[in-house]
Amino acid sequence: MKTVVVVHTGPATVQPIKQQFQQIMPDVRVVNIMDDSLLNDVMAAGHLTEAVTGRIFSYMQLGQQMGAVALLNACSSVGEAASAARPALSIPLIKIDDVMAERAVATGSRIGVVATVKTTLEPTVRLIRAKAAAAGKSIDVTEALAEGAFQALLDGKSEVHDEIVKHTIESLADKVDVIVLAQVSMARLVPFLTGMTVPVLSSPQSGVEAVRDALAAAH
Repeated sequence: MKTVVVVHTGPATVQPIKQQFQQIMPDVRVVNIMDDSLLNDVMAAGHLTEAVTGRIFSYMQLGQQMGAVALLNACSSVGEAASAARPALSIPLIKIDDVMAERAVATGSRIGVVATVKTTLEPTVRLIRAKAAAAGKSIDVTEALAEGAFQALLDGKSEVHDEIVKHTIESLADKVDVIVLAQVSMARLVPFLTGMTVPVLSSPQSGVEAVRDALAAAH
């Protein structure tokens, strides 16, 4: 059985991604490496630090040493560290939000980005701008931070988290062509966003599909 190692910066991403692997790649053994100090340190510093980047490098190399055929980075806040780690690896390293960003750029020129953590908002916007530049497309990005939602999730108040995020998403709908959910933890809301006038993109499904496609391309 092939092994895919997923690197997480908190517990919120483990279950949603596990469910996607069960649906999309049920024949793969998924090993989760979770270090919740990564996101905490990024949030405390307000940006990606050298120490966090170093730990991401170590976890990616560890995943390769464990015999993984591919690695998946589950957190947008440390996505740029994952990108930097790629040249040192001999197996595919997929970022959970890469395909989502490409689809957003392909969908429209006015892109809304929703996050519950500021340190995730900024790298996600940079990723979308980079994808737009690569596609030769001019875009306008509107950022929306769902204030208080992340703390509510940490406090175990998932319903409060969901209401704050839902309201933030709905408030963007008439200003943009497409909305991007910058964190895996928000993806479970998509089925409940009824009556939306614009598409809402989340990363777990497209991220795992990208792992599948990368492995297919490698053979």
